[in-house]
This record gives sequence, structure tokens and C-alpha cells, in this order.
Amino acid sequence: MIVVTGANGLVGSHLITALLAQGKQVKALYHKSHADVHHQNLIWQQGDILDITGLEEIFTEITQVYHCAAIVSFSPKDKHLLYKTNVEGTANVVNACLSAGVQKLLYVSSVAALGRAGNDKLISENNKWIDGKHNSEYAKSKYLAEMEVWRGIGEGLEAVIINPSIILGCSDWTKGSAAIFKNAYKEFPWYTNGTNGFVDVQDVVTIMTKLMDSHVNAQRFVISGYNLSYQALFTSIANAFRKKPPHKLVTPFLAEIVWRLEALKAKFSSSKPLLTKETARTAQQIISYNNSKLLNALPDFKYKAMNNSIERICQEFKSQYQLS
Repeated sequence: MIVVTGANGLVGSHLITALLAQGKQVKALYHKSHADVHHQNLIWQQGDILDITGLEEIFTEITQVYHCAAIVSFSPKDKHLLYKTNVEGTANVVNACLSAGVQKLLYVSSVAALGRAGNDKLISENNKWIDGKHNSEYAKSKYLAEMEVWRGIGEGLEAVIINPSIILGCSDWTKGSAAIFKNAYKEFPWYTNGTNGFVDVQDVVTIMTKLMDSHVNAQRFVISGYNLSYQALFTSIANAFRKKPPHKLVTPFLAEIVWRLEALKAKFSSSKPLLTKETARTAQQIISYNNSKLLNALPDFKYKAMNNSIERICQEFKSQYQLS
């Protein structure tokens, strides 16, 4: 029996589909409500990674754990929740794995936990974390969560960590990276000169299952298919939707104005800002990732062509939202 935390999220939901297709028995952990998916090998289990006793009961007779649950936010209002869920929650998962004698844990971290390379250098697993004001609270929480996994490894737990870049896939397009597709469909006109790493959720899931079923232990891997400019990505998605691509450049000066206006608006409306200081500045940066360690560890694996991924995901969104 395999446990998947964060079963309703982008990665968790696609992972469950893949595991069931492989004939695995899955216990999917959810917090409030779960997806309307039913299978003879699937058990939906309500739980909370902050509930220590509950986790120990859920992990009884479990062989593998995929820890996907996390809070992703760049809003200052969510600082406490970030550390509570991402750090304390991961510590609880690690302790439950140790207590239950789980064979292996795979933790879904983030490239944010690798810190920043500077000077346009490729970011890899060898990056040393340097604490500072340029790291978001989200990045800090994921770095500290990784430290909990390394602690578990030191105490005898077999585990592997993946650090995905921006994950592209079909889910609720009002949240997270899926909102990129909604903005493209709505013909959002703005783009920046920044670059980042992007990866198909199906590739992430394939890598996760391969690493879990391998002898790889006590390792971390950058999971990133391609380094692309935001303009190139947004244009590809718009073209796949047959929509007008972005054509207005957001300059650094304009971005600084917009995030401040968004912060002011959120303060008076009690809503979350659409753009924060961290997201505005990240979108202007040239960020690239080195994915060679993973490709060397899994020589038979190859990332999907990004254009093919975008076409497929756009078709999935069209079907999900009945778009023309």
C-alpha cells in the first residue's frame, strides 16, 4: 500500500492516476474534500499532516510514501501557514515514516529550496543555500522542510528529494501554475523578459515513480525539462488555444508599481494580491536549471517535447472547462 499526501493537488492527482495504471494500491490523503475518482485499488483517507497521531495510524502497514502536500504562496499573510504546513507538516510525515518502518519516502520539494545562483549561472543540486532577503518565505519553508527529510535520512529513513521547476499541467486554473493557461486563454497582453525552468506534470510523475522503485537513496534531483522565456511560453500556450499572444512588455519599473498597487488593494479588500513583490521580481530574472544529474541517474528517461506538452494540456483544459 502506498500513501500519497496532497492527493488533490496538481502533482498528487496525476501521480494517483499513474500509480493506479501500474496496478498499485493507493491510499490518497486529503484534507477537506477529495476528487470524484473511484477505483478498486484507491482508498480516499481524510487526514491532516499536522495531526501526529492520525498520521501514525494512516501509515500503518504502508510501504512507500509520496509527500506532495504543501502550501505554495507568496503572500505575506500566509507566512505562518507556510512554515506550519511545509516545515512542521513534513517533520510529522518523516517521523511517521520512521515510526511505521516505511520502506521509502519521496519528498516533492521545489527549485526554490536551491536558492539563487547569481550571475546567470545554471542552478543545480550543488547550489549552497544562502539565507538572505532575496529568498521568499516560501523558498525558506521548502528549504527547512528538506532539512527535515535529511534528518530522517540520518535517522535511517530511505528517502529521495525532487526539486521541480514550474510544473505545467491541467488542474484548477484559478490556482498556481495552472493560472498561466487561464491568462493565455483570456488573452492577457503582458509578458516579461525573464526566463525560468518548466516541466510537464506527466514527466514529474514518471520521474517520481522511477526514483521510488529504484535503489536511489539520500539524493536530491532538479526536475526541469526546459529553460524558456516567459514570452516564449505564453506565446506557445496562446497559439495552442488559438488566441492572441502577449504583446506588451512589463518593464522592471512597471512591475514595481504594479505589485505595490496590488498589495494596497489586497490590504483594503482582505483578498490575496494577484502579484506580490516576490513574483514580480522573479518574473524579471533570468533563471536557468541544470537537469543533467537526473538524466544521468535515469538514462532511459527523456523529457517530453514542450510544444507537445502544451498542446495536450490546452486540450485537457478545453475539455475540463468546455472551452471553444
